[in-house]
Amino acid sequence: MSVWHGSSHKKKLTGGRKRANRKKRKFERGAFPTETTLGKRKLKKSRRRGGNQKTRALSERQASISNPSNGKTENAEILRVVSNPANIDYDRRRVITKGTIIETKLGLARVTSRPGQHGLINAVQVPKEQ
Repeated sequence: MSVWHGSSHKKKLTGGRKRANRKKRKFERGAFPTETTLGKRKLKKSRRRGGNQKTRALSERQASISNPSNGKTENAEILRVVSNPANIDYDRRRVITKGTIIETKLGLARVTSRPGQHGLINAVQVPKEQ
């Protein structure tokens, strides 16, 4: 069963049932979320509306880390996933989403990209607490 983004599942304003006036369309279909994990780089490409391609990162071990203090960006290996404030379950399973705190060789960083949507991990270095 696929994810479907149609609107005929809703009720009428009167509370009555809406009857389907047509079947499901291919452009209304969605996709299950891609839960990016730490591991060997694995990407998945899918066709989107208008013939566009979407690259999803299934697993990744490299991140592009930006340092706001000096403006430099460099690639670094992800050592571990520290925390994921988006979801307690993601935190436990070490799923990488936007806002996740990761530990790299350059220090702690917060993910600013959406790996399940963009196919790569961009992050901003978190300043060390004194």
